[in-house]
Amino acid sequence: MKVILKQDVKKVGKKGEVVNVADGYARNYLIARGLAVAETKGSMEVLKEQKKEEAAEEARMKAEAEKTAETLSKLTLTFRVKSGKEGRVFGSVSTKQIVEELRKHDIRVDKRKIIDTYPIQSLGTSKVRVELFKGVIGTINVKLVGSEDA
Repeated sequence: MKVILKQDVKKVGKKGEVVNVADGYARNYLIARGLAVAETKGSMEVLKEQKKEEAAEEARMKAEAEKTAETLSKLTLTFRVKSGKEGRVFGSVSTKQIVEELRKHDIRVDKRKIIDTYPIQSLGTSKVRVELFKGVIGTINVKLVGSEDA
């Protein structure tokens, strides 16, 4: 029996796939638990419509991510850190601090999406890459300014 999966089912398939399974498994397990629906002309039309909506939503999110990447490339985040003589920095700037500073500019980024996860420990400007969406990577300029308080 062919069914359309409503959600991911381990060892069977992913959401939205049309799979062929045993009749009893389909009726007694998948359909009974709401994990799938039987494949009919009506359900195939609904599936096509859902895929169109998902594609449109994904395109919108990608365009939004590209716009954010353009904004990030123009933005420079400045952090004041304690430093000693010869520009030696005490401490570092972490991804968490970068995300908090971005929130002040109304840009929401998950700290796990930052590709360059190493702490910034040198004065001057560094570039940090962020994955905003699949295939869309933004670059943030992070500038460390030292103050000889130590």
